[in-house]
Amino acid sequence: MKLITIEEHTLDTAVARASAGRAAEVSPHFATAYSPAGGLPYSPTAEVLEDLEQGRIADMDAHGIDVQVLSNLTTQFLPANVAPELVRGANNRLAAACGRHPDRFAAFASLPTSAADRAPAELKRAVEELGHVGTLIHGRTDDEFLSAEQFDPILRTAAELRVPIYLHPGPPTRGTSAVNYEAGLDPVVATRFATAGWGWHNESGIHFLHLVLSGALDRYPDLQFVLGHWGEMIPWSLDRLDEALPQRATGLDRTIGDYVRQNVWYTPSGMFTTPHLRFCTDVLGTDRMIYSVDYPFVGNAGARAFLENCELSADAKLDIAHRNAERLLGI
Repeated sequence: MKLITIEEHTLDTAVARASAGRAAEVSPHFATAYSPAGGLPYSPTAEVLEDLEQGRIADMDAHGIDVQVLSNLTTQFLPANVAPELVRGANNRLAAACGRHPDRFAAFASLPTSAADRAPAELKRAVEELGHVGTLIHGRTDDEFLSAEQFDPILRTAAELRVPIYLHPGPPTRGTSAVNYEAGLDPVVATRFATAGWGWHNESGIHFLHLVLSGALDRYPDLQFVLGHWGEMIPWSLDRLDEALPQRATGLDRTIGDYVRQNVWYTPSGMFTTPHLRFCTDVLGTDRMIYSVDYPFVGNAGARAFLENCELSADAKLDIAHRNAERLLGI
């Protein structure tokens, strides 16, 4: 069974350096909370994150991963004056890795969202010239949702190119973190609560729902999004959302459930838990589920076995393992 995983990360050194200041403003204790020296989960070394050669490929081989779709980290924190150049370089770096290992890697483009007027052209270049299969965006930029007016050309360009937007978690805004997640807690605990423990997923679900409620998917009805971590909490409340926010209240063309089922693909992002699988496949089916590990924040070990040994049909397993990714991404 061919296995494609699509939320697999890498770190571009130049991007990391230039984005460090803004990242520290938004999440002051992130570096400590996720230091590899701390021994806590989701804390890979920079060397592992940067590797796009034999170390990464050997790990894929050891655990039965055939293809990774790569994405760059921290680009949403870049200062506007350097973002276009550094994002271009990061996208070129991924394209070069895909060129060296065309059977093992594909890539999502990064976008200079802090210089929003430059982002559509970079998406078009990355897709048409570099062969990237979509874009991955890490949460808000300068505290703004993608539904903000300055980002509409990004949505329009992705729709025109017929490529998806992987709406990946990013840290909550400074104000949100202070009020909802910190409030006297130990800084490491608060940071992990605001990110991997809860906040990333809650905020990502809100981000997508804000796009829906703003009418973005009425403007671009065929635009496709990918949500990791079993749909970023949305599946658990989908019936409630439709009941609380019917079309007579929202004025939208479709129900929230319709947008989720017609415009969203979802992945496990390394949360290999049977209850999540059962619930999401019951609510959303398997024809829009794509596999992901969230490497190297989550290791590849056990990823293949979870899918191979789950209770789904053999045909559904093939859809999840590779056919849905091939259908969405053209790989």
